[in-house]
Amino acid sequence: MSAVEYRAEMVANVLTILVEAGQKVVPGDTLIMLESMKMEIPVFAEAPGVVADVSVTAGDVVQEGDLIIETN
Repeated sequence: MSAVEYRAEMVANVLTILVEAGQKVVPGDTLIMLESMKMEIPVFAEAPGVVADVSVTAGDVVQEGDLIIETN
């Protein structure tokens, strides 16, 4: 398996992190919930893997393109 990077698609607040390093994920799993313009935006796993790193914490503000989660 190759690494998959999940990046913020827009400026957003990190509401909830639903995974942690070492956790297995499958396509469709919700990894994190972001909030922008009063809308909740789920970030879903695109491929099976194991969470290698969570680069944000709840309450952070991310900018477009910021790395939020990486899986292997």
